[in-house]
Amino acid sequence: MIKVEEVTKRFEKDLVLKELNLNINKGSIYGLLGSNGAGKTTLLKIISGIIKANSGKVTIEDKLIFENALLKDKLIFIPDTPYFFSHYTVNQLADFYKNTYSSWNQNRFQQLGKIFKLDPRKKVHRFSKGMQRQVAFWLAFSTMPEVLILDEPFDGLDPVIRKKVKGLIIQDVAEREMTVLISSHNLREVEDICDYIGILHNGGFVLEKDLDDLKSDVHKIQIAFNGDPPEKLIESLNIVHQEKRGSVNIWIVKGDYADVDQEIRSYQPILKDILPLTLEEIFIYEMEGVGYAIENVLV
Repeated sequence: MIKVEEVTKRFEKDLVLKELNLNINKGSIYGLLGSNGAGKTTLLKIISGIIKANSGKVTIEDKLIFENALLKDKLIFIPDTPYFFSHYTVNQLADFYKNTYSSWNQNRFQQLGKIFKLDPRKKVHRFSKGMQRQVAFWLAFSTMPEVLILDEPFDGLDPVIRKKVKGLIIQDVAEREMTVLISSHNLREVEDICDYIGILHNGGFVLEKDLDDLKSDVHKIQIAFNGDPPEKLIESLNIVHQEKRGSVNIWIVKGDYADVDQEIRSYQPILKDILPLTLEEIFIYEMEGVGYAIENVLV
């Protein structure tokens, strides 16, 4: 569906993306994570056809996206700060979208009005930040896009609206096989809906993996022995992070759950708990692995 091949982007002397490759399948929800300045927004704008890469190419349905009006008719990009025409009402913006996107669905626009409960006759610039973001989603969902690209989409939304928006995204993915690319710092929100994760750092991917596979391969272990942990056990496990709290050791271990559990049991610890990690914790230890300064965050 979406294919990024060897994409490099510079802004003057600054190298933002370097020979980046990415594949996003049709009907999937891809979560793009990364440190500040990692190049996430630049990548989203290149995929959306807003800016052009210095080298490499981006295709959607095997067609180049840049300056391709037919493809952009099927794509909606909501930036971290949505832009609206000055002094336009929601209804006036709806008319603009209706004349711009061939797939505009007026019935859905009316139905979504019952969900967002905003006055369509009111000028958008008079709405709060969170309400303006609701307008952006209202208009986006009404265009029935095949590709939806979101940059910090839940910023400013209250918990009730966030739940409604996530429900609409999941509904469109399930019913129409809409493809979604989300960049967010709110990892708990991303974890709820994404099925594939990519972590970007310094213009390249640190990790790309199916979210379920990622969680099944990484474990938080709370473990204690009579004395220090056996050196042979430590050497046999792929421990990527460890700390000690009193007599209890906390390890972050990569590997198959059954194999890790069996290996630990063979050393007969007096305490052992193996827990799955949250996406937030996985992100933190992966960033630690590439030297990103995060201390004492895993809890």
